[in-house]
Amino acid sequence: MAVARVEELRFTYPDAPAAALDGVSLVLEPGEVVAVLGASGSGKSTLLRALGGLVPHFHGGRFAGRVVVGGLDTREAPPAVLAALVATVFQDPEDQIVLERVRNEVAFGLENLAVPAPEIWPRAEAALDALGIGELGGRAIATLSGGELQRVCLASALAVAPQLLLLDEPSSELDDDGADRLLGEVAALARDRGTSVVISEHRVGRALRHADRVLFLEAGRILCDAPHDEAVGWLAAQRPGWVEPPGPRPARAFAGVPVATLDGVGFAYGAPVLEDVSLSLHRGEVVGLLGANGAGKSTLARIAAGLLPPQAGRVDRSGRACYLAQDPGRHLVAETVLEEVALAAPLAAAREALAAVGLDGHADRHPRDLSSGERERVGLAAVLAPAPDLLVLDEPTRGVDPPRKRELARLLRAQARERATLLVTHDHDLATAVCDRLVRLEGGRIAAVAAAAPVSRLHR
Repeated sequence: MAVARVEELRFTYPDAPAAALDGVSLVLEPGEVVAVLGASGSGKSTLLRALGGLVPHFHGGRFAGRVVVGGLDTREAPPAVLAALVATVFQDPEDQIVLERVRNEVAFGLENLAVPAPEIWPRAEAALDALGIGELGGRAIATLSGGELQRVCLASALAVAPQLLLLDEPSSELDDDGADRLLGEVAALARDRGTSVVISEHRVGRALRHADRVLFLEAGRILCDAPHDEAVGWLAAQRPGWVEPPGPRPARAFAGVPVATLDGVGFAYGAPVLEDVSLSLHRGEVVGLLGANGAGKSTLARIAAGLLPPQAGRVDRSGRACYLAQDPGRHLVAETVLEEVALAAPLAAAREALAAVGLDGHADRHPRDLSSGERERVGLAAVLAPAPDLLVLDEPTRGVDPPRKRELARLLRAQARERATLLVTHDHDLATAVCDRLVRLEGGRIAAVAAAAPVSRLHR
């Protein structure tokens, strides 16, 4: 029996000019892992919301067609009822955290489903152990890295043993090894339990490695619904930008004077995070900062940009620094996209920056009406518009589709001469396409510095 059926689903958000989903039909079988691909705004997240009942019950809008999950019509069964059948991990894990301690957070969903008390803690512990994070059980949520928080949210979802598991960009804050391990664990658990898993993901190569089936959405329609091998062939022929890396890195133009120099920098949040870190960032070069989750990359980036003072060592910086946080959507304050980008720059410069990131047609829209990937580009435009001497980007491809990732790579290389750029990323293809130097943090220290290696093609 199918886990879910979607029949001619058409959905339009309130006041939206066009349908987010337009005649979508599909069937989800037990134990299959389905990767949902498509550009930002193509309808991927909306499809997941519809499968979870959030569309239309939470978001409103015009809904036509039918979605049935576990035998329940989502128009009649509200999300609270569907919660026993469907679990979702959202793009921003912070948005679904309720409690202060990891173990309590994982148990929270079970309590809401009235699971018998003697079962709650064993099931919560088993979910944490299944993802290899049992040691986090006693930790405070506030002490977790973004990647650790994503795994905790996934454990919360797995603990309820859903028939349908919906993952919206589940690896966006994980390093390469962690992301691959997490998706592998999810796929294995799904097949073992007979759970149907739907993964919306922009890290295409990794999603394809673990998917049995692939959906490709464009403008709210399914253009491809095929088994893995057939779908890869379709992508290569019809949308080659989705299975190719950002492109070869051109030779570096030049490296000028240092814009920022970190000398023996140390920092601790109770426990040491950075110890004796020294790094120079020169005008004209792009430096990639790599490392596992919790290695101290974001802390180092904030110190380089002047947002955190070092607790040890010294930072010398000349000129203006701009910093793009991992989740720029949390910092949007203006009523229109243009006003947001113009907060620290003249209107002319803001319009130019919007055009550079492909959002010139969105200037009058409200920033929170945009997709996650579009909000990421608004944040990028906002830090490009002031023409900084030092540009620090912390995971700028979170929620960004592969074609836009290629455009970002070209943009950063084209503007490299104008500034020093520090790129914090888990995306190795992007780093090798853009960066002149790669710096790896391990255990709070710089473990390696090297020239960027050649780009390799994505494969299963």
